[in-house]
Amino acid sequence: MAERKPIESWLTDMDGVLMHEGIPVPGADAFIKKLRETGRPFLVLTNNSIYTARDLHARLHRIGLEVPEENIWTSALATAKFLDDQHPGGSAYVIGEAGLTTALHEVGYVLTDHEPDFVILGETRTYSFEAMTKAVRLINNGARFIATNPDETGPSAEGALPATGAVAALITAATGKKPYFVGKPNPLMMRTGLNTIGAHSESSAMIGDRMDTDILAGLEAGMETFLVLTGLTAKDDIGRHPYRPTHIRDSIADLVDYI
Repeated sequence: MAERKPIESWLTDMDGVLMHEGIPVPGADAFIKKLRETGRPFLVLTNNSIYTARDLHARLHRIGLEVPEENIWTSALATAKFLDDQHPGGSAYVIGEAGLTTALHEVGYVLTDHEPDFVILGETRTYSFEAMTKAVRLINNGARFIATNPDETGPSAEGALPATGAVAALITAATGKKPYFVGKPNPLMMRTGLNTIGAHSESSAMIGDRMDTDILAGLEAGMETFLVLTGLTAKDDIGRHPYRPTHIRDSIADLVDYI
C-alpha cells in the first residue's frame, strides 16, 4: 500500500463523535481547541438539514465546543451548493426547516409550489401528509426530486424517529422516482466541503461513528478514515461491511495527538 500524505485537514461528524445526545464526548473540546490553535483547516459535518450553521454554532457553544460558523458544513449547505452549480437561479418546493430554506435563499433560489424546477426533501419534525401529497404531484408533473440525505432514522431521547430517507422512500413509492441524495455517504458532500476550506482529499482525514455514512463517504472521497466507537457502530459491527476504516479508535480523545 502506498504511504499516505501527512494529514493537513480534518473533517469530523458531529453526533456520535463530538457529542452524544446533547452531551460533549470527553476529549472533543481538546480536539477542537487544538485544531484552532494549530490553524489546521477543519469542518464539522452533519447530515441533519434542520439547523443553520449559526444555529449549530450556538448549540455547540452551549456545551463548551467552540466551532465557528464557517467550520460547519451541513447537508443543507451541500444541497444548496449542488443546485447552485447544476441549475443556478432555479426554483424549488421544499419540505424542510430553516437550515435548508436559508441555504437555498442564500444561493438565490425561489421557493414555490408553482411549477418548481425541483422538489427538495430535507429533515423536519413536522412531516405533513399535505406536503408529501403536494411533493408527489409536483414530481409527477415533472419536478426533479432531490433529498438532502438518505438517513432513514434520526435519534431522539425517546428513540428513533423517521427521517429523510424514510420519507423519500414513501414519495418514491408513490411516484416511481428516486431522489438524488446529496449528503453522506455521497462523496460530493465531502468534496464540496473540502473545497470550502481549500483542502485536498489526499491530505485530509474523516472521523465518524457510522460505517455506512461517515466511513464510506470518506473512503469514496479518497480520504484517510477514523472510526470512533462512541456512536452507532460497535467494534463487532465493522466486519459486517465489505470495506474497513483506515483506523479504529475508542473516541475523539485518542486523536488529539494526531493534530
